[in-house]
Amino acid sequence: MASTGSRIAHGGKAVFGARLGILMLEAQFPRIPGDMGNARTWPFPVLYKVVSGASPDRVVRRKAEGLLPDFLEAAAELVRLGADGITTNCGFLSLYQRELAAHVGVPVATSSLMQVPMVQATLPPGRKVGILTISAASMTDAHLAAAGVDPATPVMGTDGGREFTRAIIENEPVMDVAAAEADILEFGARLAASDPAIGAIVLECTNMAPYAAALRAHVGLPVFDIYSFVTWFHGGLSPRDFGHPASAPRPWRERGSDA
Repeated sequence: MASTGSRIAHGGKAVFGARLGILMLEAQFPRIPGDMGNARTWPFPVLYKVVSGASPDRVVRRKAEGLLPDFLEAAAELVRLGADGITTNCGFLSLYQRELAAHVGVPVATSSLMQVPMVQATLPPGRKVGILTISAASMTDAHLAAAGVDPATPVMGTDGGREFTRAIIENEPVMDVAAAEADILEFGARLAASDPAIGAIVLECTNMAPYAAALRAHVGLPVFDIYSFVTWFHGGLSPRDFGHPASAPRPWRERGSDA
């Protein structure tokens, strides 16, 4: 019997079924569910690559100095394995957005900060986005500009807290999660109170995602994080197939002009 073509499979990857590649910092702090470094966080498979030498301190406080070649190589490896899009697990890597996208030739979403213009567009006139970051002292106009964010956007850091910033940036193997959440709630509330025009909060730090729901309940504002950003991003890499009658039988493939 002649084939109808509806059961033809096409290769071209080393790994299938994981369209998203995540560039990871080299760290040992706890990655609880909700953290993008915890594979159980995602409702879809992902590929991970740890970038050697990319400590939280070096990436956040020292602007990832000297690490661009390592991130480029790691991103290219993820694409070779099968990733059709790349993200990172630190919002401060917005500094490498342009270089990474140019190098790998697939969509790249380095930072949760890239959501800010989109969230701003959803707000009523006169309202604005506020950014909660792990380190306001390290957040520069260059980081914001690389993510397409207006440098006048209000920014608040958890730098003055007792647990979250210290445990993450100092890369401590044990963290008091309740104290970390208390820091997020305290400084998130300070951010919201700092300007009555703030109508939504974007969490820069990918490690803040586990606390987003608690912050939303605490301040009564929409909260966007790396989870909201990456699930949106992944939705373009792998749109939902609603099946018949919208979709007709076709060859199976994940990568290529006919995908």
